Amino acid sequence: MRTAFFTTLVELAAEDERLHLVVGDLGFGAVEPFARRFPDRFLNAGVAEQNMTGIAAGLALCGKVVFTYSIGNFSTLRCLEQIRNDVCYHRADVKIVSVGGGFAYGALGMTHHVVEDLAIMRALPGMTVVAPGDPFEVEQATRAVLTQPGPCYLRLGRAGEPRLHRSNVVFKLGRAIRVREGRSLTIVSTGGLLETALRVADRLAASGLEARVVSMHTLKPIDEAEILSAAAETRAIATLEEHSVIGGLGGAVAEILAESPGPQGRLKRFGASSSFALRVGSQEYMRATNGLSPDAICRALQEWL
Repeated sequence: MRTAFFTTLVELAAEDERLHLVVGDLGFGAVEPFARRFPDRFLNAGVAEQNMTGIAAGLALCGKVVFTYSIGNFSTLRCLEQIRNDVCYHRADVKIVSVGGGFAYGALGMTHHVVEDLAIMRALPGMTVVAPGDPFEVEQATRAVLTQPGPCYLRLGRAGEPRLHRSNVVFKLGRAIRVREGRSLTIVSTGGLLETALRVADRLAASGLEARVVSMHTLKPIDEAEILSAAAETRAIATLEEHSVIGGLGGAVAEILAESPGPQGRLKRFGASSSFALRVGSQEYMRATNGLSPDAICRALQEWL
């Protein structure tokens, strides 16, 4: 996903002179093409994410469109006050990009586990929140947030995620992508678990359960119509996210269903537990310890249904 983002960003910067990039001393091996080609529009703020965000807000208030970039917790939690007060309050055109959503940096421990960001970013006034599911969605989301007025949060994976969509798929912020049809239940995923959702659907099909798969790449504004359609047509919804079960995709879907006067169906949320991880390891290992492996999800859904 990171490669898809930077490739697209360089293309966009060649077309739009307003585009600037400010990084927090990270991204080496990926940011160099941008820095070499647009040195006057690139700044390494150092390990000082509060400064990174304040600089970005200042540039944006001078008419620029500014992307900030760092590891998930550093680009969000470390500088949350600056995002809230400098960016959101002023509706500044700052696009906050984080890499390593979920447990991508699992071996580095809880300081690098990014599992609260979606809930926090969703709560900020005026913030658009996007978590693409594959490199195609990253390319399209990067283009979309550039033209989306005001603050945006773009959450990237770092696991060499495969390209899952065909090129004719239509991407629009706030509009989910229905990847597969099904009537038994709907699996709604966000971020890097889209591949897992498809693998789970394949396994369920072998047991006679046809699962609809929906990529909810935008969490704010979220596609309420797609969720209500799933509730009415499949009567069971499972949400998948590499994020805390509190406040992210599962929480957003629960809010919509709770306030809906129509059919609500059943809801099951898959995500990280609301506790600090006491283990460290690869992303695959960390997913498994939180019940997010295809096998664990498939077993849980079969028992639930």
